[in-house]
Amino acid sequence: MQWRNRETGYGLVAISFHWLVAFAVIGLFALGWWMVELTYYDPWYRQAPNMHKAIGVLLFLVLTARLLWRWFNPSPCPLGKPWERRAARVVHGAFYVLLFALMTAGYLISTADGSAIDVFGLFSVSATISDLPEQEDIAGDVHRWLAWTVIGLTALHALAAVKHHIFDRDDTLRRMLRPSTSRR
Repeated sequence: MQWRNRETGYGLVAISFHWLVAFAVIGLFALGWWMVELTYYDPWYRQAPNMHKAIGVLLFLVLTARLLWRWFNPSPCPLGKPWERRAARVVHGAFYVLLFALMTAGYLISTADGSAIDVFGLFSVSATISDLPEQEDIAGDVHRWLAWTVIGLTALHALAAVKHHIFDRDDTLRRMLRPSTSRR
């Protein structure tokens, strides 16, 4: 099994990071969408936001590790037409910027009252900024719009992968489903 990327495909670490981030982002979006509809008397009223915050902090750590891995382990040669390769670079860069901005906004919402974020009892992330005017409301609006933007971009990203697989019949999707075994 190939751990590192090769010229012809991704390694197990990059593939694992990709799918872990993808499932976490989609799961957090679904959880966030569901939890804003909860009423005060719902048993999940406090549990769902705490779970959302804790997973968000873990996602921040995973995304940071993924970015470091990407810097020290370059991606395989891109496939597709030149404009598709440029678009892919822009979209991947946008994902990182949007996700870090989204998590920063979530942090500002969660710590607006000065309380720390508990991460499943393992550790906590203390509040560093908690006295900005209307911090929770403004960060909440930003968080919501960024979440919808990330989900829209995720849908386009998935459609592009399907297009490459079905219409172009290249290895773009396959390279993210199984580690490279080629020695090149």
